[in-house]
Amino acid sequence: MAFSYDTAAELFPAAIRKKRRTGVAYRRFSKAADAVRYAIEELPADCLNGAYLQVDEARFDHNGIRTLYESDDYPLQRRAS
Repeated sequence: MAFSYDTAAELFPAAIRKKRRTGVAYRRFSKAADAVRYAIEELPADCLNGAYLQVDEARFDHNGIRTLYESDDYPLQRRAS
C-alpha cells in the first residue's frame, strides 16, 4: 500500500525531561505532508529524535519521517539547506 501525504496525521514529539520546552507538544495535521515538513523543518532536533508520526495505522519513527521527507513522492517544496 502506497503512503498518502494527503491523509490526516498525528505527530508525537519526544519528551525532553532535562529541558523545559514551550510549544513543543502533540500536534494533529490535516495532511501528513504538513506533519512531515513540520517535524523535519521546525521541530528541534532533540525532540525529533524519539518522535513518531502516526498516519492511520502506520507509525513512523524519526528515521521514517526523514525517509518520507526525502522521498521523490513528497509533495511540498523542501527548505533549502
